[in-house]
Amino acid sequence: MAENVTIARPYADAAFQMAHSDGALDAWSGALERLAAIAADPAMRECFARPNLSAADRARLVTDVASDADATLTAEQGNFIALLAENNRLALLPEIRQLFDDLKDAHEGIREAAIDSAFPLDDATTAALVSDLERKFGCRIQARVTVDPELIGGVKIALGDQVIDASVRGKLAAMALAIKK
Repeated sequence: MAENVTIARPYADAAFQMAHSDGALDAWSGALERLAAIAADPAMRECFARPNLSAADRARLVTDVASDADATLTAEQGNFIALLAENNRLALLPEIRQLFDDLKDAHEGIREAAIDSAFPLDDATTAALVSDLERKFGCRIQARVTVDPELIGGVKIALGDQVIDASVRGKLAAMALAIKK
């Protein structure tokens, strides 16, 4: 999987540069989300592997599926798909989308926080927690909340390589370590 990310990175960088220069980061993000969903479909992956389909046919198939009454691809996005098809990289669209969104978030000053909670958090509590994190880290936070009953109580927050462990399990582990010293 790491190899896919390595191969996808230059494509994501190119898409980001093109979108940034056109002032179309949101449009590209939406298009890449649709394209990644298409490329992740097992039937489409099977089509990508067919040797009897030319690169142009694969590109046309993806662009036709991605374009509907609500959304169409721009000429640049169509050229991007054609380039991916020519280089047999259409299957990398999910990785390209993720890398593009990471670049977009970094550009917009958004960081992702993984919040593990012992119990489900209501919207007000999540909003208050995100607000506190935004003040502490000086950036916008996009939170992904999951429930982990093994925490016993409290929350554990991972923001990049920083971890704030305010869980009962974490405090018990710290106490056990202190006792062993």
